[in-house]
Amino acid sequence: MSEIKKFAFLVTLFSLYSTEQNKSLHLIDTKKKWREAQSYCRQHHTDLASGTEQLKEAVSKLSRKPPSWIGLFRDTWRWSDGSNSSYRHWESVDELTVELSKTDSGTRKCAMIALNKEGKWSADDCNNTKPFFCYDEKWILINESKNWDDALFYCRKHHDGLVSITSREQQELVKEKAKNATTPYVWLGLRYSCALDLWFWVNDQLACYQNWANETDTGHCNLAVAMETGGEHKWFKKDDGEKFNFICSL
Repeated sequence: MSEIKKFAFLVTLFSLYSTEQNKSLHLIDTKKKWREAQSYCRQHHTDLASGTEQLKEAVSKLSRKPPSWIGLFRDTWRWSDGSNSSYRHWESVDELTVELSKTDSGTRKCAMIALNKEGKWSADDCNNTKPFFCYDEKWILINESKNWDDALFYCRKHHDGLVSITSREQQELVKEKAKNATTPYVWLGLRYSCALDLWFWVNDQLACYQNWANETDTGHCNLAVAMETGGEHKWFKKDDGEKFNFICSL
């Protein structure tokens, strides 16, 4: 297998793995300055790789590549996408001391990850050019209040559709999105069919995985499902005319 094909295979393998975690990671081999890399990621993806979970698999799947920019930059060291992870993986204690030292020259303000066995981080001048990591998210919370039909129309027009949850793992990831909603519930892509007398996802999947807070017996036909944005994030039957925030699939 050629090096180009091998690299493409590894990126694809990693992206498939990360998508299960609601994020797919992409190594961009074109060398750019940190700000240029950030702009590229925000234009073509979501942002520079931000947060430790996104980077762990990259270390094992994409070894023997040069150090690459990640989304950590020095303004009291924060992530490009606003992530609040306080975990750091600096190359050494001395490295951390240098990065936080008031006597530092101030030029080494952007973080990079070494794609080797340990995957340690270090800092460099943001104007140096390097490959970089972008990420894409699988779902997006829309902080607008709409009834179920309007939410479905919005998601299909601007994204892929209302979110479907078919496993416990997806439930855990979607509930993290729901926590940032401004309404007590968020619409999901699950609706009741009177004609078929069953609940179905709008992506045509049957509702095998369930997380009901109440009985699924229906009193009328105009019902859809919303997840509570607090508590245990259970699913509730709601009149589809009610207005809530909603989550779209990308």
